[in-house]
Amino acid sequence: MSEQAIIKTAHGDMTIEFWPDVAPKTVENFKQLAQTNFYDGTAFHRIVKGFMIQGGDPLTKDPRQENRWGTGGPGHRVKAEFNNRSHVRGVISMARSQDPDSAGSQFFICLADAKFLDGNYTAFGKLVNGDEVLEAIGNTPTTVGGGGEKSRPTARVQVESIRIVTAP
Repeated sequence: MSEQAIIKTAHGDMTIEFWPDVAPKTVENFKQLAQTNFYDGTAFHRIVKGFMIQGGDPLTKDPRQENRWGTGGPGHRVKAEFNNRSHVRGVISMARSQDPDSAGSQFFICLADAKFLDGNYTAFGKLVNGDEVLEAIGNTPTTVGGGGEKSRPTARVQVESIRIVTAP
C-alpha cells in the first residue's frame, strides 16, 4: 500500500503521491516530519511566479523571524537522491543550499516545467489532486524578500497541516 501527503492550506488541499522507488530516504524524512506535526503552522515563504512555491521552514511559524525565513530546518540533513524524474508542474522536490546534501525540511512544488533542475535537486513526488490550489498559491502577490528576489508573499500562505494517508 502506498501513502500520500495531504497538504492543507487556506486555499484548499493538495495531495502528493510519493516516489519511494527513486528517493526512499527523502520520502521517509518528509513523512516522519509530517507525522510529528513539524510542518503544521509553517508557511509558503517563497513564491516565484511561473517557477515554484517553497515551504517547510519552521522559522515561518514566527513572524518575528521573517528576516531568517528560508534558513530554517529540522536540525538534520538528508543526503541528495538525484534521480531521473523530471521537474515538471506539480513535482515536489527538496530545497537546499549550494551543498547538494543540505536538504532538511524545506521543499518546493513546481508551478511549471523546470527541467534545468533535473539531476541537481531531489524530486520525490508529484501533485495528484489540488492543481487549482497550487495555481491559487502560485498567483499570490509577492514583494521583495530577504534575498532581494520578488518572491515574498504579501499575505501569509499558511500550511495548516500535512497529513500522511493511505492512497486510495
